[in-house]
Amino acid sequence: MKNWTEAQRYCRENYTDLATVDNMNDMNKLKKSVNDRSVQYVWIGLQKTGRDKWQWCSGEPALYLNWFTGQPEDSYCAMMKNGQWEDLPCSDNRHFICNNNKLILIKENLTWSEALRYCRQNYVDLVSVHSEEIQHEVMNVVKRASTAAVWLGLRHSRILGIWFWVSGETVCYQNWAPGNGTSEEDCEHTVRSGAVQSGGDQHWISRPETDKLNFICSRY
Repeated sequence: MKNWTEAQRYCRENYTDLATVDNMNDMNKLKKSVNDRSVQYVWIGLQKTGRDKWQWCSGEPALYLNWFTGQPEDSYCAMMKNGQWEDLPCSDNRHFICNNNKLILIKENLTWSEALRYCRQNYVDLVSVHSEEIQHEVMNVVKRASTAAVWLGLRHSRILGIWFWVSGETVCYQNWAPGNGTSEEDCEHTVRSGAVQSGGDQHWISRPETDKLNFICSRY
């Protein structure tokens, strides 16, 4: 049992962050995860940042809300009880739920190099998609992006004429949109990097690395 700030620190050091909820499906999963009947109140990653303005600890606005009737009141941190939420003083010691997402969508618009630096400073790296399984994880995350494409850890080398992952792996599994990822990029003067479409079929596309896009960091 920890206060809200200590709980968040624990989650960020050992998992990803305090749990967040985007929809009723998330809410039901969260409710099931509290399988100890002696535990009633648990911190979630929701806090008030201004006058009646609540947001998730990931920085995303709280679009889905599930307050008890008459809630929230005057406190600044949210907890869950039987699937609904109340606000409590952040200094209260409570149980808490951590999120263990391996991929994190960052809704900042940065160039590819800036995105790479951000991920390496705050997580592990820009995501490398070297299997269909990871592509499915990317597809789940990228739906919430605010840009039409989202940076991956995919870069083109004009000298070698190949695409490569920043993790050091070769591009064996491929999910290119038609006309992208071809040898024609060897002749271009701009440095190209790989992004994934946030809508449609969510294929990979080639973009100038100076474009400013959302991006996905990995904790792998």
